[in-house]
Amino acid sequence: MGIVITISGEHGVGKSACAKLLAEIFNLRYVSSGEIFRRLAKEKGMSLEEFSSYVENNPEIDRQIDEETIKVAKKGNVIIDARLSAWMAQEYADIKILLTAPLEVRVRRLAKRDNKSYEEALEETLAREKSEKERFKKIYNINIDDHSIFDVIINTDLWSLDSIVKILKTVVEEYIASSS
Repeated sequence: MGIVITISGEHGVGKSACAKLLAEIFNLRYVSSGEIFRRLAKEKGMSLEEFSSYVENNPEIDRQIDEETIKVAKKGNVIIDARLSAWMAQEYADIKILLTAPLEVRVRRLAKRDNKSYEEALEETLAREKSEKERFKKIYNINIDDHSIFDVIINTDLWSLDSIVKILKTVVEEYIASSS
C-alpha cells in the first residue's frame, strides 16, 4: 500500500508548504482539502467566509471532501493536507502530524498569502474556524481541539520552513526504518 502521512492544523500554519515539500522528498502524491474548498468557494463566487457559512447548511460538501480523503488514504503513497485528515484517514495513516502557530502569526501569513489586510484576514479566519469547529462537531462528533490523535505536533512559529521540513523528514525516515 505504501506510506500515508496526514498533516493537519488551523489555517495559516504552513500545512500546504510542508506537505508539498515532503511529498516531493518522498515521491508521494499530494492531496489538499483546502485547495478543494477554495476552488469550490471560487466556483460559487463566494469568499471563504461566505462559503463556510454556506457549507454550514450544506453538510454534503464537507462529506464529499472528507470522503475523498478516505479514498486517497486507502490507495497509499500519499500525504494528505487537511484539517480533518488525521481523523478521516485514521485507519490508514502511518504518521499523523499536527502543525500549530499562534493566531497572530497565522493571520499575518494568511493576509500576505491572500493579499488582504490583517484585519480582513483575522475576521475571515475567526469566522471560518468557528464555523469548522461547529460543523465538525455536528457532522462527525470530532473535537478539533483534542490533539491526542496526533503522533507529532510542531509549532511552526519556532523554526523556518526548511527546519520544519528537516524535522519531519527525519520523523518519516525513522518511521520507515523502524517499520522495515
